[in-house]
Amino acid sequence: MAVIRVRNTGQEISGEQDVRSFLTKNEVYYDHWDVNQLPSHLREKFNLSDEEKDQILKAFEKDIQDLSAKRGYVKWDVISLSDSTPNLEELLKKFEQVHTHTEDEVRVIAAGSGIFVIKGEEGYFDVVLSPGDVISVPEGNPHFFTLTDERKVVAIRLFIDPAGWVAHPYADPSFQQA
Repeated sequence: MAVIRVRNTGQEISGEQDVRSFLTKNEVYYDHWDVNQLPSHLREKFNLSDEEKDQILKAFEKDIQDLSAKRGYVKWDVISLSDSTPNLEELLKKFEQVHTHTEDEVRVIAAGSGIFVIKGEEGYFDVVLSPGDVISVPEGNPHFFTLTDERKVVAIRLFIDPAGWVAHPYADPSFQQA
């Protein structure tokens, strides 16, 4: 289950209902899917073939279809990041810049963990995501995604625009690193 750390107060929020309530108040969609749908041989694998990525999508097909029908997603894929990812540090530097999109940014954590840093009503907060967590940062909301100290994640991304997201840099003097 996700855990939230509020940057300007140090408050930590846990428990599904409290997390969901906080995120809803900040207009961030949150859900949790059953990761037991994922074949066991893929639950701790972070260097994936295209066939294995397709197996992950197939495992979550019903959930993906249901969410897509509700929220208008038309395309999805799987990304995997770990220390074996070529140019990981360069990718993270690109990811770790506050930006916005013209559509929701959606992630479903299939394995590993990640952090969305999101600007909310009262400043920035971190959403630490674990397997099964589903999050959608609304269009136009400043945010970025990064890895936890575990440094590995497998995530399903869903898109409204088949071309994918375009990041629009967001200069925010109120943003501060944790």
